[in-house]
Amino acid sequence: MRRSAAAALAAVLLLPLSACANDAAQSTHGAVAPAGRQVDGPKVKIMVGGLDKVIYLPAMLTQQLGFFAEAGVNVELMSEPAGVNATTALLAGDVQGAVGFYDHTIDLQAKGKNVQSVVQFSQAPGEVEIVSTKQADAVRSGADFKGRKLGVTSLGSSTDFLTKYLAVKNGTAVSEFSPIAVGAGQTFVAALQQGSIDAGMTTDPTVANVLDKGLGKILYDMRTPEGSRQALGGLYPSSSLYMNTDWVEKNKDTTQKLANAFVKTLKWMSTHSPEEIAAKMPADYAQGGAGQYAAAIKATLPMFTTDGVMPADGPKTVLAVLAAFHPDVKGKEGTIDLSRTYTTEFVGKAAG
Repeated sequence: MRRSAAAALAAVLLLPLSACANDAAQSTHGAVAPAGRQVDGPKVKIMVGGLDKVIYLPAMLTQQLGFFAEAGVNVELMSEPAGVNATTALLAGDVQGAVGFYDHTIDLQAKGKNVQSVVQFSQAPGEVEIVSTKQADAVRSGADFKGRKLGVTSLGSSTDFLTKYLAVKNGTAVSEFSPIAVGAGQTFVAALQQGSIDAGMTTDPTVANVLDKGLGKILYDMRTPEGSRQALGGLYPSSSLYMNTDWVEKNKDTTQKLANAFVKTLKWMSTHSPEEIAAKMPADYAQGGAGQYAAAIKATLPMFTTDGVMPADGPKTVLAVLAAFHPDVKGKEGTIDLSRTYTTEFVGKAAG
């Protein structure tokens, strides 16, 4: 009984911590999204680096539209506050797929792990570097990152990667500023509000929330292909479904079903308004109100592909960004085989 009581107490104490991981109920640590209509087909677990983030919207939208069921696959969506945590779950074998940034596939290959993007959701990061309103006059570019506390979702995440690149590109060494893990949603907003960070990288709907409250101003906007080219020198394929290469080879039929479902969603998104898309999503994702949520989707929509295909020159841009600062990639660009970091086999068939 003492052990049971202790376990119960521990569970209660942990609840507030997990509840702060993200600002939507479905996005708390390890939370599972509704499985939708069950079908007679394979079961797949997919970990998403924040289910409520607009950059990963196709994951939940596919389930809400019933496209997984139509494709004949039972998908269980799970959520972690950062893409790097989704990668960890994938490598541990806890899930069969991860929805996160494509750049992790290059990072992992440099570390001897074979992971590939199977469906490429986007051609731009969808990320925004926001500077605190109080620091807006002092921080005007990556050159002003020196001595600053910069918020990222977590260390080793794609927001961490992009922040370091923007610093190095503008003459600031990665040792000259402090990356601070602040998560997303309300934890990011609180960090900015309390002065725990001077600036930080985040996505919608957090961006819309920060701007609405007057807490920050946009420094770098990478929600569009144009914004990606300006900040990073080219298209930067980001959010994607990536999976272990060995698993894909052994489960081609299941992988094809997943690709069919996601490509159908991407096409659906390209023919529907932000308001129509927002209406299909869980109600608690629109914490700033329906109007603000639809506006956040509208601002981010340009980043998405319509067919799930990797942009031709995108991988080279991502490799160049990582090679600028990443210790596992810098100086080893010649050893990275980009053709092994993604495949168009399944989206090609889905589009056909």
